Amino acid sequence: MSTYTTDAEFEDAYETIQRTFRSGKTKSLAWRKWQLKQIWWMIEDNEAEMVKALNTDLNRHEFETHFVEFMSMKNDVLDHLKHLEEWAADEIPDAGLIMGRLSGAHIRKEPLGVALIIGPWNFPITLTIQPLIAAVTAGCAVMLKPSEMAEASQNLMIKMIAKYLDQDAIRIVTGGARETGKILEHKFDEVFFTGSSKVARFITAATAKHLTPTVLELGGQGPAIVCESADLDLAARKIAWVKYLNAGQICLSVNHVFVHPNVHDQFIAKLEYWFEEFLKSGKEDMTTIINARNFDRLKGMMDRTRGKIVRGGTSNRDTLHISPTVITDVTMKDPLLEEELFGPILPVIKDNFRKAYQAINTLGHPLGIYIFSKNKAEIDEIISHTQSGGVTINEVMLHAGVPTAPFGGVGESGTGYYHGKHGFDAFTHTRTVVSPPGFLAKLLGFLQPPYDIKNIGKVKVANKGAFKRGETMEDQKVGKGRFAFIATLLKLSAIAGVLAAVDQRTGEHFGLTKALLSVFESAKARIGSS
Repeated sequence: MSTYTTDAEFEDAYETIQRTFRSGKTKSLAWRKWQLKQIWWMIEDNEAEMVKALNTDLNRHEFETHFVEFMSMKNDVLDHLKHLEEWAADEIPDAGLIMGRLSGAHIRKEPLGVALIIGPWNFPITLTIQPLIAAVTAGCAVMLKPSEMAEASQNLMIKMIAKYLDQDAIRIVTGGARETGKILEHKFDEVFFTGSSKVARFITAATAKHLTPTVLELGGQGPAIVCESADLDLAARKIAWVKYLNAGQICLSVNHVFVHPNVHDQFIAKLEYWFEEFLKSGKEDMTTIINARNFDRLKGMMDRTRGKIVRGGTSNRDTLHISPTVITDVTMKDPLLEEELFGPILPVIKDNFRKAYQAINTLGHPLGIYIFSKNKAEIDEIISHTQSGGVTINEVMLHAGVPTAPFGGVGESGTGYYHGKHGFDAFTHTRTVVSPPGFLAKLLGFLQPPYDIKNIGKVKVANKGAFKRGETMEDQKVGKGRFAFIATLLKLSAIAGVLAAVDQRTGEHFGLTKALLSVFESAKARIGSS
């Protein structure tokens, strides 16, 4: 067991990074770029050591480590370096002439302050470093608290962080539940936690005392639904793979699967086939369960199930191996569905897709739902009748891999988002600044006492015929506003193009050209985000 950070060491680290943030050092774009590049070299130079540490903690195959740890971290560094200046730049709000342009209104992107990042044990390095990348890009000072359950990875990160990163602004501390509780007694400006919903309740109870904004990246009982129309071989292969990967110890993994009764037996046969294919090289290639406590929890659930084990079920407490296990004849009241499994056990429930989504809604909202179907109407109905962090169709986990899309949960599976700009935003305060010219005060002087009733028309708001009294829901025209906006945009584009051509041919400059082109680009962005 490693020695945890002492109270005195923690206080020194806490005061140091607080002082550094107040100095303004981390707000510098140059500092942010420098640290992001240092994170890159930290990963690049220590790949062999990280493979070794993760093998010690989880018996994970080197290929899996490169795929799920190094690739995502390195891509994040490159993406954040590429967009840092763009994301950090001030924005001009679309607020009209007086409250927008004349008032000098602009939105500053400021770091929230000192962030605490608490990492998990299942991907102990990448799920600690990825939030760090986002926090550094935003200009925060950071305290990292990796999981003590992945001790080899924790100890390696202690060395790497100390060697590569600015110790005035980024520190790493260690500890168990007691030490984490002591850490959370201190005020941070942001807390980012990845882990279980059980621990998240403890985290949020502590951060609520300081009204600290908190991002929670949790999990939930993520289901798969295999419809009658599904490609059964594809569904079986993908679901078997996600239960094999990291021994199912993934917040995005398939917790249980609903299979249409008409294709149930075929699906089970294909599932068994793919598990055998994945295990051809032997169990030594498969990740182990993190520790004896979690092994006992999973073994206990298997022992108590009222379902039928049709594949696997074998385990070894000494080596912490549990073979991929398929259990059929499972109902929603089975002990296997009492909590998130987080292991290589797959309960199979025989039901059609409507009963499936009704059952899903009796549990907490998951981080992901996986739909295997060739029928668009079925897919749309399932999505419309459920809530989850994301949805992947005819694949698994892929919604979490879209680099520019938000990744996060809802309800039981978490709150807040990261990945790409959404990670930058998670650690950023958007601060509105207004600096109106002197004449604007005179222009708006009628708002101040003594009031003149003659000016009341200036503060009244009318809809100018945009809608009428007595309209019903059936009267509403959905989509009309968007099409009108696009039509206007096309007109502006045509005008801007003509003016630009005239500029080029005559050498004269029309002031409207750049303005209209700017409006056009802004409008295109709005359409893309809507």
